[in-house]
Amino acid sequence: MNNQKEKISALIISYNEIGYIEKCVESVSFADEIVVVDSYSTDGTYEYLKAHPKVRVIQHPFSNFTLQKSFALKQATNDWILFLDADEIVTEGLKTEIQQTVASDTDVVAYWFYRKFMFQNSPLHFSGWQTDKNYRLFRKSKAKFSDKKIVHETLDVDGKSGVFTEKLMHYCYKDYEDYKGKMLRYGRLKAKESFYREKQFNYASLVAKPLWKFFNHFIIRLGFLDGKKGVIISYLNALSDLERYRELKKLEKKNELAYYLLMP
Repeated sequence: MNNQKEKISALIISYNEIGYIEKCVESVSFADEIVVVDSYSTDGTYEYLKAHPKVRVIQHPFSNFTLQKSFALKQATNDWILFLDADEIVTEGLKTEIQQTVASDTDVVAYWFYRKFMFQNSPLHFSGWQTDKNYRLFRKSKAKFSDKKIVHETLDVDGKSGVFTEKLMHYCYKDYEDYKGKMLRYGRLKAKESFYREKQFNYASLVAKPLWKFFNHFIIRLGFLDGKKGVIISYLNALSDLERYRELKKLEKKNELAYYLLMP
């Protein structure tokens, strides 16, 4: 039995998160260190973090989520990592489960967290998010972010994984324009990911994929039971897929133009 107390590094990446980052930081105040990597916020997020006595904030330019999170991971001084998005909150029950797990001398090296999605201040029960889970607690020495994805980043884990009982609160939806902007950015990053993997644009995908995304979230994943919230979330998720294929088409045209310009 290891009698030395295991320490936790809480890591967060941020960009213009005033209104959410405060609650996120407060919810991880039990961690032994809190490191936030900010991609040059303009809404006061950086100033808030810099003034916070428990936070070490580092500004770093954003290329994609995988690179930003990998950079943040390198800043941690402890092996146990609690990695959150700026709009996520650790509840008291989840805090207790985290602390008990880290103190238990477990041989599990990474834990999945289920998330409860919040539409402004009310829960979103369906719309495709009811089974969503992500790695949020893991040993730095046993995990790294996969270089195969630049959005919806995933961990490559060397060892056993576990699942937590308590859920992480995810305040994903501030307002319509904010969520729309987020979905469009995700779509553009997914387009880059597809382009790097040499996946080619076609009009069938431009039409079919967004329609399928809406149908899947709203009908199959029971978004209609969330009422108006389900319509909005399903539509904006479909819009993200539409933007993905529109952007992929643009990237291919730019690549073709560059090729012809470089021809002798």
